[in-house]
Amino acid sequence: MHPLFQYINRYAIISEGDFSVFVDHFTEKKIRKKQLLLQEGTVCEHMAFIVKGSLRKYYIDEKGVDHTVDLYIENWWAGDRESFVKLTPSVYNIDAWQDCELLLISRENTLKLRNQCPAFNELLLKLDEHNTIATQRRITSSISATAKKRYEDFVDCHPYFIQRFPQHIIASYLGITKDTLSRVRKKALRR
Repeated sequence: MHPLFQYINRYAIISEGDFSVFVDHFTEKKIRKKQLLLQEGTVCEHMAFIVKGSLRKYYIDEKGVDHTVDLYIENWWAGDRESFVKLTPSVYNIDAWQDCELLLISRENTLKLRNQCPAFNELLLKLDEHNTIATQRRITSSISATAKKRYEDFVDCHPYFIQRFPQHIIASYLGITKDTLSRVRKKALRR
């Protein structure tokens, strides 16, 4: 069974016949570890469904320090929504942390599918809801939670990221230093 078919049917019902039309709007792409899917200053022309592998979205500040904004693994969508929707240059880079197999969909094909496939609209609505909730939680956590609490929440919500990404990337995602993450992890392991 196709991973995208299974994924869609977690959020909306789509028949195998409709799925064959649906999947025709995607193109397959493979990228190697460390290769960029999106580079800062370019327009995000595709959203990517990850069939295999992991990616990271980050930006580089004026001091040259990179800040991890999102982490992605199989059955997740990757891209810069603002750039994709507004057709403006992205402020982000997205790179592969492992070799990846992706399914890309263009803005044009997204709009076509929205008109042709009710299941796609249902999927987009549910993804928007999940994304809004996750974003609110992350903002609240970054404003008010201790480093320990941010790490505990991260492990509870995304235990699979711990094995897939190095500590310095997880620390960047949490908005803490690698040393702070190391101390928090040691204390957690002692319990």
